[in-house]
Amino acid sequence: MMNTTVKDVTFIDIPKIKDPRGNLAVIEQETLPFSHKRVYYLFDVPSEAKRGGHSHIEQHEVLIALSGSFTVVVDDGETKQKIVMNKPTKGLHIPNGIWRELEDFSAGSVCLVLASDIFTEADYIREHKDFKLSKS
Repeated sequence: MMNTTVKDVTFIDIPKIKDPRGNLAVIEQETLPFSHKRVYYLFDVPSEAKRGGHSHIEQHEVLIALSGSFTVVVDDGETKQKIVMNKPTKGLHIPNGIWRELEDFSAGSVCLVLASDIFTEADYIREHKDFKLSKS
């Protein structure tokens, strides 16, 4: 059973160095609540498409809107919450045991994901009914 709730989904401030030539955001190990082992990003996502649609048994992730915007719908089996991502200095920490769906991608949006582990299919719960069972 995974006892995480949508209240455990939190924002992380990404440090920014201001410069008249352009700003710089820095993610160092202490920025994240975990040691990341995988980095990937979503881009060229059609506005009507949905991504995600799964939960993780162990893995944690931080999502960052590097460009544009998108909405993250987090679900703990009882409560759903919609979170708009549109700032490259805000990361959304999604702990294990939270269902997530990404939607409403703006043109040119890029979603960076920092994951606590490498890809392992066995860590995914891909059916919402199975996810709900894991929460009881």
